[in-house]
Amino acid sequence: MAYALVYGGDWAGPVILTSIAIGATVGIFLHLLNPYFDPARAILIAALALLLSTIHFFARPHVLALPVLLAFIGGLMAAADRRTYPSWWLLPLMALWANLHGGFVLGLALIGPIGLEAVWSAEPSRRRELIVRWGLFGIAALAASCVTPYGWNSLLGATKILSLGKLLTLIGEWMPADFSKPSFFEATLLGLIGLICYRGLTLSVPRILLLLGLVWMALSHIRNIEVFAFIAPLVLAKPISEQWGMAAVTAARFEARRSLPVVTILAAVAMVIGAWVTTTMFVAQHQFKFLPVFWPAAAVDVLQQHKAQRVFNTAPFGGYLVSRDIKVFIDGRAELYGEQFVLDYYAALDARDAGQLLDLLDKYRIDATLLSSDSPAGNALDHLKGWKRLYKDDIAVIHVRSDEARVGAMPAAESSK
Repeated sequence: MAYALVYGGDWAGPVILTSIAIGATVGIFLHLLNPYFDPARAILIAALALLLSTIHFFARPHVLALPVLLAFIGGLMAAADRRTYPSWWLLPLMALWANLHGGFVLGLALIGPIGLEAVWSAEPSRRRELIVRWGLFGIAALAASCVTPYGWNSLLGATKILSLGKLLTLIGEWMPADFSKPSFFEATLLGLIGLICYRGLTLSVPRILLLLGLVWMALSHIRNIEVFAFIAPLVLAKPISEQWGMAAVTAARFEARRSLPVVTILAAVAMVIGAWVTTTMFVAQHQFKFLPVFWPAAAVDVLQQHKAQRVFNTAPFGGYLVSRDIKVFIDGRAELYGEQFVLDYYAALDARDAGQLLDLLDKYRIDATLLSSDSPAGNALDHLKGWKRLYKDDIAVIHVRSDEARVGAMPAAESSK
């Protein structure tokens, strides 16, 4: 809904809203690092986190939820670092997160491990109180996550992605990290391991489990690299600050900054004004639209002239078709279609079995296809009886049923009229 509200006929609104969300994420991240690192180190860590996350920065709901994710989990980690319980003011963040993106289940899942760190590090006399407080907070957060139009079904809907089975190995962002060729994530992970070994860092058992869990998530699905990038530093911040001699220096600089509120306010105002001016100038000089490879405008014009009703499209074209008010066969939201449907789509698109492709087109009574110009299915339809190519350019190819196929597909009662 947020993207719909800012969409004004072009994509400048969604792009700017996404950029604001990314900026807010960085601002929250620096605030959370502030107690443990001096500004130079905090900015360096934030820059690394941004570089790791750029592969998943799109104008999609998960980016709008990213600052909420960071604020919620950062609030939990701050409470654990102080060996206390989380603030109840985090509960509205959970409700907001649940209304923005299904990733809110991660926040619910981390309440237990982070709470365990708080209990583990606390004095024995306070552990029972902390267990009760964190337990009550977990129940309240679970209830807050259901304050959505879908109620309890929000939890079920969020688990649909993880139940897609084999399909997760075919969707790019859900694929595991690939170390067969050099990557920035690989270099960062190895560098972190080397730095910890070189400098020496002792972690509590709960923090070890949290760090291993974040690494496992990032290795299992590349879309989780951003979670690792922003949450792992929060897990390591307090131990690094205390054990590597940064705590005293950071505390002294914090006390010095407290005496300069006017400078801080002026800097914040200057940043807001500067961001507004530069963004306005940039928007005035640039067009925001789909990448050319996902923008089959000429082909869709032909489809509309042909008055196609049931179109079998390749998933990357789904977003553009929606923008043209054309019903799609499939788009990028795999969880809405289910594992078997999407697997059948991939099999048909691969066209290794021409019969399977034709069966799918007949099953859904497809009268036109809109595929990428180099699609195996498109090449196959060039040679399959009952189909003919209507249009092709560098981006897309269109096939429609031949007249004979249309007549053959008509019901007997209709063809006898």
